[in-house]
Amino acid sequence: MLVKTFAAAVHGVDAQTITVEINTGGNVAVGSQFYFMVGLPDSAVREGSQRMEAALKNSGFKMMRVRTVVNLAPADIRKEGSAYDLPIAIGYMAATDQLVCDDLERYLIMGELSLDGGLRPIKGALPIAIQARKEKFKGIILPKQNAREAALVSDLEVYGVENLSEAVGLLNGDAPLQPVVVNTREEFFNNVSNYEVDFSDVKGQENIKRALELAAAGGHNAILIGPPGAGKTMLARRLPTIIPPLSLHEALETTKIHSVAGMLPSNAALITTRPFRAPHHTISDVALVGGGTNPMPGEISLAHNGVLFLDELPEFKRSVLEVLRQPMEERRVTISRAKTSVDYPAGFMLIASMNPCPCGYYNHPEKECVCGPGVVKRYLSKISGPLLDRIDLHVEVTPVSYDELASRERPSETSADIVQRVIRAREIQAERFKDRPDVYCNAHMPSRMVQEVCTVSPAGIALVKKAMEKLQLSARAFDRILKVARTAADLADSPDIKIEHLAEAIHFRSLDREGWAG
Repeated sequence: MLVKTFAAAVHGVDAQTITVEINTGGNVAVGSQFYFMVGLPDSAVREGSQRMEAALKNSGFKMMRVRTVVNLAPADIRKEGSAYDLPIAIGYMAATDQLVCDDLERYLIMGELSLDGGLRPIKGALPIAIQARKEKFKGIILPKQNAREAALVSDLEVYGVENLSEAVGLLNGDAPLQPVVVNTREEFFNNVSNYEVDFSDVKGQENIKRALELAAAGGHNAILIGPPGAGKTMLARRLPTIIPPLSLHEALETTKIHSVAGMLPSNAALITTRPFRAPHHTISDVALVGGGTNPMPGEISLAHNGVLFLDELPEFKRSVLEVLRQPMEERRVTISRAKTSVDYPAGFMLIASMNPCPCGYYNHPEKECVCGPGVVKRYLSKISGPLLDRIDLHVEVTPVSYDELASRERPSETSADIVQRVIRAREIQAERFKDRPDVYCNAHMPSRMVQEVCTVSPAGIALVKKAMEKLQLSARAFDRILKVARTAADLADSPDIKIEHLAEAIHFRSLDREGWAG
């Protein structure tokens, strides 16, 4: 008897429908093989036959000794993972008359079986549900832990089941279940921008807060340079709280990536806060940008629509840092293999931090640096010029004095106060770039657009020229200064770039100054 069920394979951040064909019939000789699987399955898919046999027996069903052929079509796509267990088991039971369901082909089914018949969660439930709606399936059956995530997709019946028996009862009509319903907009608006940290936690550091406000307003990458304990990591972790809240579209896009990577919390439905990813400096280039034998999103894709924080930047391997350059420009990363190519979004803000030298106390106002001659320059040279070229703000962080830490007279500004100014600046930029869908904020302007948008008065030009000569700034600093100055003007709701905006932008180019490292 031939039975068809339907599953899905995740490719990049999208899914593709897979037809599971099970054909049973004909006796087999004792001791000979009776179960065959074709259609380019990997080891995890093949091993599903052992899990299915145990799950059927432990759930009160039978694994009959009849010739069984399972085909996963289309056969030219490699099938990976254990999520095909449930559709194969359901199809096998229907083919052996242990399950009767007239509309079996109207459901998309996914799930990994335990030996006792229970179901384990799968990866990529959201893109799979989106594909099910696109293919006009009536509903989707998957593990209960993934039900709320899949239920974000409207016009699709989502059934979360705990075990094989429950799935059979649902299809047989013996134990009907109510579909899981999630009000996506309500879920989003009730939890959007619900952060555990706030800028009001930070005492002093007003100059650094201003730099991060500029970064958030213009989408600029930034690097924080300062001694240990100055608050670099604390400040960076609070940056997402002052970036404008995720839109519903961005939230769904971010959730898809984390779903494919299997990074969603248990029973979570939607990511409603800006991602903040802080990989350790021992990370490999594949883990950072994505890839592997079975390509998966890397840290830069998990930081999409959020912040990628690289602490102790010079300690990262040079090869790891260099692979960041192209994704930072294109806002996406392409993983190419011999037979396939996968695209992952990578629209992140890069925030890095570093000590000014190996001992950490170069330029410290109180402690003396013990590094030898040339050590500071060699330490900073671990970061390549092309990478620094993509970082707009170089911010020197100084330690907070005891008086500032202990003072209660001047309360720190909250993230809610700062983000209102940032939102206003982003609205100005949205209007400015409304005819350029590839440009979202000031940081993304190409060089030609910088000359058009960032017009400066003769006095401003004279200031920039004098600064570049006196501070010996490199040529690459010119466009960065204009972009940051344009953002400062947007925050001030000024149509023109004024002298003070240029001066502020010049102030945040520390690493471009000749002789900064001695």
